[in-house]
Amino acid sequence: MIYQGNSISVKERDGGLAELVFDLKNESVNKFDKATLTELNEATLAIANSTAKGVLVSSAKDSFIVGADITEFLQWFEQTEDEVVATVLQANEIFSRFEDLTIPTVVAINGIALGGGMEMCLACDYRVMSSAAKVGLPEVKLGLYPGFGGTVRLSRVIGADNAIDWIAGGSEKRADAALKDGAVDAVFEPAQLQEEAFKLLQRIVSGELDFENRKKAKKGKLTLNAIESMMVFETAKGFVAGKAGKHYPAPVDAIKTIQKHANFDRDQALAIEAKGFAKLAKTPVARNLIGLFLNDQTIKKIAKDHVALAGDVSQAAVLGAGIMGGGIAYQSAYKGTPILMKDINEAGIQLGLDEATNLLTKAVSRKRMDVAKMAQTLTRIRPTLSYGDFGNVDVVVEAVVENPKVKKAVLAEAETHLKDGAVLASNTSTISITELATALKKPEDFCGMHFFNPVHRMPLVEVIRGEKTSDKTIATVVKYAQKMGKTPIVVNDCPGFLVNRILFPYFGGFAMLLRDGANFESVDKVMEKFGWPMGPAYLLDVVGIDTGVHAQEVMAAGFPDRMAQDFRSAMAVMFEENRYGQKNNQGFYKYELDKKGKQKKLSDEVAHKLVAGVVETQQEMTDEDVINRLMIPMCLETVRCLEDNIVNTPAEADMGLVYGIGFPPFRGGAIKYIDDMGVAEFVALCDKYSSLGKLYEPTAKLREMAANNEKFYG
Repeated sequence: MIYQGNSISVKERDGGLAELVFDLKNESVNKFDKATLTELNEATLAIANSTAKGVLVSSAKDSFIVGADITEFLQWFEQTEDEVVATVLQANEIFSRFEDLTIPTVVAINGIALGGGMEMCLACDYRVMSSAAKVGLPEVKLGLYPGFGGTVRLSRVIGADNAIDWIAGGSEKRADAALKDGAVDAVFEPAQLQEEAFKLLQRIVSGELDFENRKKAKKGKLTLNAIESMMVFETAKGFVAGKAGKHYPAPVDAIKTIQKHANFDRDQALAIEAKGFAKLAKTPVARNLIGLFLNDQTIKKIAKDHVALAGDVSQAAVLGAGIMGGGIAYQSAYKGTPILMKDINEAGIQLGLDEATNLLTKAVSRKRMDVAKMAQTLTRIRPTLSYGDFGNVDVVVEAVVENPKVKKAVLAEAETHLKDGAVLASNTSTISITELATALKKPEDFCGMHFFNPVHRMPLVEVIRGEKTSDKTIATVVKYAQKMGKTPIVVNDCPGFLVNRILFPYFGGFAMLLRDGANFESVDKVMEKFGWPMGPAYLLDVVGIDTGVHAQEVMAAGFPDRMAQDFRSAMAVMFEENRYGQKNNQGFYKYELDKKGKQKKLSDEVAHKLVAGVVETQQEMTDEDVINRLMIPMCLETVRCLEDNIVNTPAEADMGLVYGIGFPPFRGGAIKYIDDMGVAEFVALCDKYSSLGKLYEPTAKLREMAANNEKFYG
């Protein structure tokens, strides 16, 4: 044994070769934390002082290295920019020391190699990859770019244009794409990887391949002349800026950094990379995106704790075909769980099948699956007009019309056909789960399972606990949601549950803005500039005005003090005029199909005249007023959901909003938005708008937090 640590060992192999193995003790994956970096340095020095003629780098885990330990990133927010630079350069010295070994190095990438894991691979002379592995530099998703030499080494290995695509895009690359771009030298089936990597190392040691030129190329400048440089970088900056948007600076900063260090050798280039990295690491965007990543880990851990109690989920069913039922059936079948799709008539069944087929056809056209997999997926969806096979079903999702009487009747009927222990779930967006459960003989086997539309795109599923719902029922539905590739968040029962309860105060603020003379198109533009994927008027058109009116009635009945409206709202007027939004091509906007068959939003004078009819006062409003009047009610309702124990943690509340309604990720969520502003400052802002009513009134506990200078996130 040449070296032995807690996460790295170096053992001797035949022919005077060595193997450096990553195997982080007591963890399911390898990651770069401070201790592992220290061990890499020690292992490198041990190799340099040994008689080894070459080194194979491998992993004893199923993955290679998943990246850096994100929790250690939090220290950066307390450090100065110069301190972050020093930390990063210290790590880079270790990677460079390994890269500068005078003997050849080959890495066998057996599984996921992301971020720091991929940067370790780039420090090696040759890279061979399993056909099942994925590699990439996804740091832009955290508001950063690679900081362990990724921008320097990758651009010199695969060229600036390819490196820009990899780094600014932040996507994971499969083996065939990595080979095509030159990021890896060979791809093998998993069973052959280790043997073939070892053979390659033997060939290099024998002198058959020139590893020294490889080292030299990575340590030199980028081979671009002035014209090539201008074309590559200036074109890329414009394109990427348009795609990323102004709120996400990391992708464009990555391009600028590669451009800056193109004419320097490795060590100077690494110093340039480190400086730019530290600048990004100190931004609120990085802080919030890293916070969301950690929140995501938190909700996955909570879900894992739930799943420990889950029953089996090998056969599902959906009641009510249609668009929503078809979407649920598609998602279940696509992710491998067979599903029965029941409706009361053939037309409904056909609508559901058409929806599933349409989604599968699109997946084939985008090369996400082949025709054979499409056929295989369709066979997992079995349409039926009867309950004949429901005796074998583990989970049933009811997705009929949003009407409590209809839902109760369907649920009660379905219950009589299920085996003991089977779970019933309702895909309702607003109706009380406790109330629906009154129609059932076994309310303990019933809960809510609220999908967001479109089902195949929206990552969130709210799992709603009624008063009598059992822990096992919740666990089983959480497990099913995970099997469908969704992120489940468990919430307690109340009108609107979590996401809609928080969304409708936002719409309430919007209704008051229009009452007070605001132009809805201007409001949409302000909120899109703020970071929302769409403004409130456009969002109501997408949700459906009729759906919005129904949900508003439920919310007003549940929380009359702040959600009942004592004025005629623009949404109500649109509903009276049968303008339901995108579903009938007219709402706040009108819609026409573009050349690709997608609905195109157009301004509509009729809508503006209708909205003019609800204006009671013509108030002067700045963009800041618009933002505050919309965000305050949303943030306050999120606080109330925490105080009312509808959701247990700020992490779950914020992730629910990001995943459920597209809350701007770079702002971290509603609770993080309050924390970033400061609780005391937020309460003062609420008081500024107190004349608008209860929607803008802070809770007593929030005022107490403000007085004590407390935060929601530790």
